[in-house]
Amino acid sequence: MIERKFVKENKKEYLVEEFIRENLKGIGHSMTKVKKNPLGEKIIVYSSRPGLVVGRGGSNIKKLTKQLKSEFQFENPQIEIAEVENLNLDPQIVAERIANSLERFGSKKFKGIMHKTMTDVMMAGAKGVEILLSGKIPSSRAKTWRVYQGYLKKCGDVAVSGVKSAKMQALLKTGIIGIKVKIMPPDLVLPDTVTIIDFAEKPIIEEINQVENVKAEDLKKSSEDIETDNAEVKNEESEE
Repeated sequence: MIERKFVKENKKEYLVEEFIRENLKGIGHSMTKVKKNPLGEKIIVYSSRPGLVVGRGGSNIKKLTKQLKSEFQFENPQIEIAEVENLNLDPQIVAERIANSLERFGSKKFKGIMHKTMTDVMMAGAKGVEILLSGKIPSSRAKTWRVYQGYLKKCGDVAVSGVKSAKMQALLKTGIIGIKVKIMPPDLVLPDTVTIIDFAEKPIIEEINQVENVKAEDLKKSSEDIETDNAEVKNEESEE
């Protein structure tokens, strides 16, 4: 029962995200999160252009609120807009930018669009990036083009949870072009990362000197104890 509840909630959140993405095309929509609170449902929309999402006088927000109430039976949905900090490190926004460029300039300049986008992502500090375009470009036969740069994990848990990926479609005269973007963020810590600890030289030398002084004092005390013991033995022999 608990598993079914989680699956149902995740499915609903996915459908809400797809619905908002369809209604906010070309506005730089990144992702959507649904959170429950005592007043109702809180829907956080991450976008690169918050002003266009809100609209004049909040018209887009009001329209989205009514649609969410009717489509998903939300009692009191509260939409919050959050701005994406770095646009070039968000794969969804990068894929949308590629799709807009292809629809605007056509498929003849697809190589320049891919290489320029890849350079912008790496200049933003990403560890690695991969861009895939599949479709009838530039000829009538379907083909997949791939550009990549940097270091990108392909297997293991890091490739699933650490590497960010997104998919998008561009509608051209020749047909639909599939776009796939993978980005490894700069703050990702890999499991095989080795950290070298630098110990300062002075504290170690001081500790060694302290140990040597202690040993010298112990040797002096032991030699003094031996001399006193020998003197006591001699005194006892003379008395006898």
